[in-house]
Amino acid sequence: LTVQVSTTLNRSHAVTGRAALILPTLGRTEADVQAGGPQQVSVEDSMGMVHASRGTLAPAGVGLRSEVAIVCGLAEATLTRRAADSAGSVDWAGSVDWAGLAGDYRRIRGHIARVVPGFGDFDARLAAPGGFELPHPPRDSRTFPTPSGRAALTVNVCEVLRVPPGHLLLQTVRSHDQYNTTIYGMDDRYRGVRRGRRVVFVHPDDLTALGLADGVHVDLVGVCTDGVPRRAENFRAVAYPTARGCAAAYFPETNVLVPLDSTAARSNTPTSKSLVIRLEPTGTAADGPR
Repeated sequence: LTVQVSTTLNRSHAVTGRAALILPTLGRTEADVQAGGPQQVSVEDSMGMVHASRGTLAPAGVGLRSEVAIVCGLAEATLTRRAADSAGSVDWAGSVDWAGLAGDYRRIRGHIARVVPGFGDFDARLAAPGGFELPHPPRDSRTFPTPSGRAALTVNVCEVLRVPPGHLLLQTVRSHDQYNTTIYGMDDRYRGVRRGRRVVFVHPDDLTALGLADGVHVDLVGVCTDGVPRRAENFRAVAYPTARGCAAAYFPETNVLVPLDSTAARSNTPTSKSLVIRLEPTGTAADGPR
């Protein structure tokens, strides 16, 4: 069973388990009115600021539930019933007023304020212009969560990935008009790219060494020890002052080049910042599977 809480349909809804539920929900731009009146949620931005978010648009459809209402409804239908069926046992979940939490999000923030350090008086602080900063002990009090209370520094050997001649080390990046894998526009104000995303940034000297001109269209061919052919087709080469021997291109267009089992040793994150590739002019690949 796969269950998705979604604001819009997307391709992941076609790739599911044997049974699947798609639960449509309100977006943050839509008005969220519950039993306790209009609601607001709290969000954290990339600067560590927590602030309020309240939608103003009319909901896309009649009967749409908020994410909070969906989660509380699932909890009430499962945890509460489980508590009632457990004869002679005490289950804290059965005593939670899930409907009350769904009807007034301030009650949820009240629970958070009591148990999460740094979130005391949560709801009142959320009403302040701009919200409030997340607690950050090293910044706020110069203390660290270590046995000594001081920062623990380590010295590590930098392992340089060697790339074969005629190849480049590719990193995948986001554009300006992009948040994670959500693409809002085709421009990249950061790098001066307009009306397109299938570009690969390469140092001008590397383009010369590879016999390629600025603006030529190339395929990005992944080189990995598993021998699986991986190719991202038809990218415009852009002369850009990257480090020599390196290249950059946007994701998710280049995710096809990342082997699923190629991950960092400790974090287990995909090796999307260190992909060995070669560039081939588009249309020159040999016939056969790609």
